Amino acid sequence: MSGAGAPFGSVVTAMVTPFDDDGRLDLDGAVALARHLVDHGSDGLVVAGTTGEGPTLADDERLSLFRAVAEAVTVPVLGATGTNDTAHSVALTRAADGTGIDGILVVTPYYNRPSPEGLAAHFGAIAAATALPVMLYDIPVRTGRRIGTDLTCELARSHPTIVAVKDATGDVAGAARTVAQAPPGFVVYCGDDALTLPFLSIGAVGVVSVASHWAGSALAHLVQAHQAGDVRTAAEVNRGLLSSYAFEATDRFPNPMPAKAACRALGLPVGQCRLPHPPAPAELDEAAAVIVAAAAADAADRASVV
Repeated sequence: MSGAGAPFGSVVTAMVTPFDDDGRLDLDGAVALARHLVDHGSDGLVVAGTTGEGPTLADDERLSLFRAVAEAVTVPVLGATGTNDTAHSVALTRAADGTGIDGILVVTPYYNRPSPEGLAAHFGAIAAATALPVMLYDIPVRTGRRIGTDLTCELARSHPTIVAVKDATGDVAGAARTVAQAPPGFVVYCGDDALTLPFLSIGAVGVVSVASHWAGSALAHLVQAHQAGDVRTAAEVNRGLLSSYAFEATDRFPNPMPAKAACRALGLPVGQCRLPHPPAPAELDEAAAVIVAAAAADAADRASVV
């Protein structure tokens, strides 16, 4: 049975990647955003993941982003180095070792749809390429393949550097089995904001979050309340987050478009997404302003109670 604290923090923001008006990587914007997130509830960051538009980043951009963010904050920083090409992922992971990050996030190979044996070999090769701790990322809606409990636990037993999984399968019962069957020291993170509370209830140690860009303090309050045994307060905070959960991804405005709109509403220099995500229309920015204002009002209400 797994049993450990939260090695990368309990509210880990999957950070958007700022671009300037010409679509170029904005490292100054990334530093400003990273510091803002840490000041507003995040105690860990993921850089260049799904929300960070990792597949659109060149390798040198990704590595520069790792260095800039790792130097800017004191919380754990995970760099996403997984691709659907094992050799490329291994090379990126080796290069990332010298950037100052604290861990590696590795997504299931997308598009290829490899067999369980292929997945095991892929993740094993990446784990063998680094001394940094590794978090697996199981998100079948984007990759077409699920890692699942059995393979996750096998990888954790075979590779001591594989210490966590970001579970974005939506399967709370499956996550409970992983918590129960994983070796000591291996932990589960929720990979879907809307399921944070049920995941905490089965033993997850935290959430890798998108809504924490604008509601980080509320998510931190939720996690802290649940960890303290105050389930009623955690449920109340969760109810206040329902509109944020609904906002962060829709068919028309998939993640990370809403998160970037929320950052713009906060005055943070993140720019637009790169294609294939199109520039956001005004209606998304207007909706983001409403969500951000509601989150700010909620934070003020909670602060007045305390």
